[in-house]
Amino acid sequence: MNWKKETLNNLKMKKLYLVRHAKSSWNNAQLRDFDRPLNNRGKRDAPFMGKLMKEKGIKPDLIFSSPAKRAYNTAEYFANELIYSKEKIIKDNNLYEASVTDILKVLSIVEDGIERLMLFGHNPGLTDFSNFISDKQIDNIPTTAVVSLILQVKRWKELDANTCTLNFFEYPKKYFN
Repeated sequence: MNWKKETLNNLKMKKLYLVRHAKSSWNNAQLRDFDRPLNNRGKRDAPFMGKLMKEKGIKPDLIFSSPAKRAYNTAEYFANELIYSKEKIIKDNNLYEASVTDILKVLSIVEDGIERLMLFGHNPGLTDFSNFISDKQIDNIPTTAVVSLILQVKRWKELDANTCTLNFFEYPKKYFN
């Protein structure tokens, strides 16, 4: 009986999915960092990880993305797999080269009715942010990795140090050599 109560409570908890953009191309030295596209590995890994999230039953209520090409394209691949309208992906300039403070500011304005939020961004900001809000430390969030966090607070604006529990940490190299 106790496990049922814990399971029901867990379902009602807010969840945050941090996703680092897929591997990007460095082939064109003339491109600004902001405009770098995904490379072949990124184009393989993004749909794969999106499908893995679908298999885990992840259904985001809201998707935020850095507007950088590689991050937004990664978000599009995930959205496709998760049956989430690409038109509903919110590009937020504050997520490009974001610090912990920048990400906290973006999340602080999220409506409390949003239960499952997926955020696409960059390192080192994502790793720093995850380590700041989570009960577990991650050395590095690699490209196309997903960090799933369960919030221990009821409102997005209450996110702060150690207010989340690490639920899972998935990345492509677990599945590909």
